[in-house]
Amino acid sequence: MTSFEELLERDGRLVYRIKGVSMNPMLRQNRDLVIIEPAASALRKYDVALYRRGDSYVLHRVIGVSEEGYLIRGDNTYVTERVPDSEVIGVLTGFQRGGVSHDVAEPGYRLYSRLWTAIYPLRKAAVYFRRAAVKCARKMGILPLLKRILRKER
Repeated sequence: MTSFEELLERDGRLVYRIKGVSMNPMLRQNRDLVIIEPAASALRKYDVALYRRGDSYVLHRVIGVSEEGYLIRGDNTYVTERVPDSEVIGVLTGFQRGGVSHDVAEPGYRLYSRLWTAIYPLRKAAVYFRRAAVKCARKMGILPLLKRILRKER
């Protein structure tokens, strides 16, 4: 089996259908194609890096740069990883959704990546409060009732 590293070395780019939900809502599992190219220089904040974690490949956003490498987190995750520059295989240069190609230099994409990163504290707080509310409702014995009410409102 050919590795992503070998494909990038041979072809200069890698195009594949995204697997996993860690980059939702930007990239959708089994629907979107991503275009990865070797990083021409050090990555910057908001770039989306492809790196190896053990036997798996991960595609997550750079949220910070340090001397040791990068702080990286998926758009749909709440855990930040430290990834050395040496583990980065490539960088997202574009993606395709519904037959329409998008480049990471497009203003809409750039706005999305900055806004999504900026509202991270709000998203994390919302997840925390939702979990706390579910835990509280479970302790009070009203969780099934709340679930029924919420289903009817949709």
